[in-house]
Order: sequence, then C-alpha cells, then structure tokens
Amino acid sequence: MKNKDENAVAYWKKNLSYLAILLAIWFGVSYGAGIFFKDALNNVKIGGFKLGFWFAQQGSIYVFVVLIFVYVRLMNKLDKEFGYEDND
Repeated sequence: MKNKDENAVAYWKKNLSYLAILLAIWFGVSYGAGIFFKDALNNVKIGGFKLGFWFAQQGSIYVFVVLIFVYVRLMNKLDKEFGYEDND
C-alpha cells in the first residue's frame, strides 16, 4: 500500500486531470459552439432561435451545470478509490 503522501499526490493528480478534461469540454462548448461553429449551428433552430445563438446565450451555462454534477460523481468515485469517502 502507498504511504499517505504518495496517496495524496496520486489523488490530486487524478483530481486535476478531471478538472482539466471538464474545463476543456466547457471551453469547447462555450467558445467553440458559441463562436467558432456558430454559423454552421445557426442552420438548426431550437424554439425559434438559431442553435449558435442559443449556445452562446444559454447552452454553455446548461453544459456547465451538467459538468458540475459529473464532477461531483467523479469525485465521489475518486474519494472511494483513495479511501477519503465520508462515512456519515
């Protein structure tokens, strides 16, 4: 078994990798869909609004909220994996 310091370092490395991946997804959705691919997405309409406009105004916020829940789930699994789970 790893000692306490090695365990903590491995835990934080995995945590930071999760953060990097989730933030990259959010960046891709908010910047990519709202700016780069706006013209292509504007060919599709949702509720009467062009999809590119929707992503720029609200879509990235919804994706961010979903990513928060994904992060919570990933961190709960990570806590169990490294023995940091809450035993209440």
